[in-house]
Amino acid sequence: MTHEDAGHYSAKHAPGSTVDPAIAKAIEEKASEGGITCAAAHKIAEAFSLDPLEVGKSLDLMEVRILKCQLGLFGYKPEKRIIKPAPHVPPALAERIHKAAPGGRIACRSVWEIASQFGITRLEAAAACEALDLKIAPCQLGAF
Repeated sequence: MTHEDAGHYSAKHAPGSTVDPAIAKAIEEKASEGGITCAAAHKIAEAFSLDPLEVGKSLDLMEVRILKCQLGLFGYKPEKRIIKPAPHVPPALAERIHKAAPGGRIACRSVWEIASQFGITRLEAAAACEALDLKIAPCQLGAF
């Protein structure tokens, strides 16, 4: 969803969709500054043994904005996104990223896995994707 969709996230889901009260409570406890961080949303998913997409759906239904994407793609102020292309991408990393990016798109989950495999931060892995001109999608939380 785009910035213009702010406040209308629930429209992505079927009418009558509901949020588990325990998840709603956890979200409310972690939310601040008009939203919840990507990291906090993932911690909720882990605590409830849920796929992050389920927490993302709950966030949408509650009209809670996701802040500070762990890949630097959205949710920051004032720039909105903080990701910048890496100045250099080692060949082995580039090869692994391209392998996971059919059609020029790589999933957020894949970027996380690659970061772990190469012992780099998620932001560094995303910066490598930027340098390789790859689009990161879909988001694990369903933001895009």
